[in-house]
Amino acid sequence: MTGILPYTQRTSIAYFSMEIALRPEIHSYSGGLGILAGDTARSCADLELPVVFVSLASRAGYLRQEIAPDGSQVGYDDPWEPSEWATPLDAMIAVSVEGRSVWIRPWLYVVACPLGHLVPVLLLDTDLDQNAPEDRSITDHLYGGDDVYRLKQEVVLGVGGVRTLQALGFSIRTYHLNEGHAALLTLELLRRRRRSGPNGLEHEVDHVRDVCVFTTHTPVEAGHDRFSYEHVRRVLGDDFIAPDEIRPLAGEDRLNMTRLALNLSGYVNGVARRHAETTQRMFPGYRIAAITNGVHAPTWTHAGFAELYQGILPNWGHEPELLVRADQLPDEEVWAAHQAAKHELLDEVRRRTGISMDQNAPLIGFARRMTGYKRPDLLFSDMQRLRSLAAKFPFQVVVAGKAHPRDTQGQQIIRDVHARMRQLSPEIRMAFLPNYDMALARTLVAGTDVWLNTPLPPLEASGTSGMKAALNGVLNLSVLDGWWIEACVEGVTGWSIGRDGPEGAEQHGRDLYDKLEGEVLPLYYHDRAGWIRMMKQGISKIASYFNSQRMMRRYTTEAYVRP
Repeated sequence: MTGILPYTQRTSIAYFSMEIALRPEIHSYSGGLGILAGDTARSCADLELPVVFVSLASRAGYLRQEIAPDGSQVGYDDPWEPSEWATPLDAMIAVSVEGRSVWIRPWLYVVACPLGHLVPVLLLDTDLDQNAPEDRSITDHLYGGDDVYRLKQEVVLGVGGVRTLQALGFSIRTYHLNEGHAALLTLELLRRRRRSGPNGLEHEVDHVRDVCVFTTHTPVEAGHDRFSYEHVRRVLGDDFIAPDEIRPLAGEDRLNMTRLALNLSGYVNGVARRHAETTQRMFPGYRIAAITNGVHAPTWTHAGFAELYQGILPNWGHEPELLVRADQLPDEEVWAAHQAAKHELLDEVRRRTGISMDQNAPLIGFARRMTGYKRPDLLFSDMQRLRSLAAKFPFQVVVAGKAHPRDTQGQQIIRDVHARMRQLSPEIRMAFLPNYDMALARTLVAGTDVWLNTPLPPLEASGTSGMKAALNGVLNLSVLDGWWIEACVEGVTGWSIGRDGPEGAEQHGRDLYDKLEGEVLPLYYHDRAGWIRMMKQGISKIASYFNSQRMMRRYTTEAYVRP
């Protein structure tokens, strides 16, 4: 227990997240939610905030993706070994699952910043000899299994996480729920309050609200976890909190984890201004604040650009707001750093796919989760227009992204994208890079020329890949949704596709082609100085604001320190 003692004495905030991206070798994340949690931990270390992070070990990972010859996604387990990166703590707690005691042991991973500040991360693990075989695997597969398996994981995260913190000696004053997966922690807190005194339910609910912060990320109804009360009774039993008492807080028909978190959190926020507005419409009657996401600048900045920034702004990594002065960087040095990053990406494309691309032709990148509302196939919606455009202004495309194993639509999109790529070859050089992960993302966001984002409004909560691209002088071309509504200064920081709002979404394909043909590609080919000027404007206006340092300062002053 000595390894955890230095943290228990000075930590008052617990941040719960189903997934967290700590480093590429630790496969405890699937995508944007985990990347955000990891960036949050890194900024907490930079700012020396008193936060402990709680997540699942996810020993089998999320998904290792391969692509079959016909373009189909083939998924495998993506295991990692906690003992290689984390330290087992000499403590175990138990939760009741289906009437059995399920024991949980935390692994300790420490996030360190260059200034020496440290933040602890607890990865909860049920793969213990004390557990029944079916329970040892609860913390194996991130987002795996059926609804019952998922509910068990969320019991381990929410209920088990609170008990683990108490067993280790933490005195937590604020619990931050990064999405609704950890919402059962609110019931555990409520249960503890009710056991400790004779006060009424409403009094105890108010106390739980005082200590809970909820960040919602999902503007898609299907993305909110719901469990039948039959499953809740089966997994948690009647001794935890009776379903009749849960229903007023979590929904009459099914336990809605988002609604539970909304009802038992005193501060609730969306992750962009537009997302907060969308959430307010989905859940009227709640006050939804807006704290727009950010990214950890040193993690996502290519070494060449980091060297440039260091030359004129020595403290940029700790204070990324200093990047507002990036417009003073010499043009030739900015272009040289970009070309070096692009060269590394093209080498990676050739290594993974055997496809050789042109260093001097513009490269469009699209990388994110492969699912319907992200519309990764929008670029291919008019094949003849795409061919005509490439004949006039040659360009290249690189795509990456995984579909959830149960997302049949997303998996079909991957097959369709591969089919379109084959039809366009060799006229347009295109490559799909399999197994999109943290390491590949770093290469992609630095090495492309244009970062494309085509969600169906208003379904993009925030999006952070474009922020990472801007750190490296890559220009955004995006539908006006999520964070881009706040960041887009047309023709200065990047370009929009279509108008603001869901109206006209059916025209986004045509708008995309028009913008590429009329503005983006002509600028690249005919006005290199203008292109570099936009690169520098993107860095100075986007990277200086859309970073996780600014984000965590806002959480601290608005969510963690409340009247």
